[in-house]
Amino acid sequence: MSVTNIPDKVKMRLWGVAAGRCQYEGCNEPLWKDTLTQAEFNAAYIAHIVADSPDGPRGDKILSPKLAKDVSNLMLMCDTHHRLIDREDVAGHPVQRLVEMKRRHEARIESVTSMMDNMQSHVLLYGANIGSHTTNVSYEKTTPAMAPLKYPIEKPAIEMSLGNSSFNDHEDLYWNVEKTQLKRQFEDKVKSRLGQGDIKHLSVFALAPQPLLIELGTLITDICPADVYQLHREPSDWVWQDHPDGFEYKIIVPGTRFDKVALNLSLSATIDNDRIYSVLGEDTSVWTLTIQSPNNDFLKSRQQLQMFREEIRKLFDQIKLMHGHENILHVFPAMPVATAVELGRVWMPKADLPFHLYDENRQYGGFSFAFVAGESKVPAR
Repeated sequence: MSVTNIPDKVKMRLWGVAAGRCQYEGCNEPLWKDTLTQAEFNAAYIAHIVADSPDGPRGDKILSPKLAKDVSNLMLMCDTHHRLIDREDVAGHPVQRLVEMKRRHEARIESVTSMMDNMQSHVLLYGANIGSHTTNVSYEKTTPAMAPLKYPIEKPAIEMSLGNSSFNDHEDLYWNVEKTQLKRQFEDKVKSRLGQGDIKHLSVFALAPQPLLIELGTLITDICPADVYQLHREPSDWVWQDHPDGFEYKIIVPGTRFDKVALNLSLSATIDNDRIYSVLGEDTSVWTLTIQSPNNDFLKSRQQLQMFREEIRKLFDQIKLMHGHENILHVFPAMPVATAVELGRVWMPKADLPFHLYDENRQYGGFSFAFVAGESKVPAR
């Protein structure tokens, strides 16, 4: 039990840096009200990391009197965790563990409270069935990836998934149903707000078959500033990681020029050109964008995604220059979700070749045509 009379100005500083919440790791309980009844009163306890007397929990003959009133040695806590660290499990809560709890909590509060208006972003979530798997893109699992550059301006997020869809991507109606609902929801929930100036920035989290992700990108376009995120496998989260040294994209130019042209995007896996020829015929010029070792978790950093945008923009211009402005570009993607969305965002319908999008499905035995990207017509309700 504390024997020190802590000055009011020190208490106020502690309440400020803790934002009035319990600083025990994983708790974060508001201490100005009862969470059950919502009655408002001071439910906080001020705990000492190094006890204010040498014989107290974590006490020290020299440090205890020195740090007794020092805010760096104080933690705001709920009753449960104050009892835990000082009575129930003193040995399990050494000084360094509590110091790290306090540091992390106060760093998080500082990060959140220092956010300015230009760091606001609307969260857009989109999911569609991939094969027999139902995707779930949740607000709670995605939004931590936005910090510290952006933060959500509102909750809940803008949801554009077709809830409880019974269609799978091997069924004939799947592409028409999913593309139609994607366009309608974008027009209802995003496009009108963009026109009104209500939405100024989007943070995009999506999991869906690649043609639909590309289509989503064509709807967002480059007109609306947006950050597109990638779900990583290791660790399993949406947080951007460090840029890998020596990373680069590689463009493979076709050796023979034909009127028919295809784009092979071998990034998350390698697509053999024979698989494209089996769909379009061997009289096809296949351009390839790839990396040294295609794999499904190569995309780690924001810089890699920006490099993709730059490379694909140059590639569009090269293909149009060689094959003419009136051609069609057949797109065969094996790529991470973020690059698929950015492919659609970079594409300019008035300047670039039309996209015919293909999707690989094992039940079809390979690639099959999905739909034409960016078509403006939506079937009538």
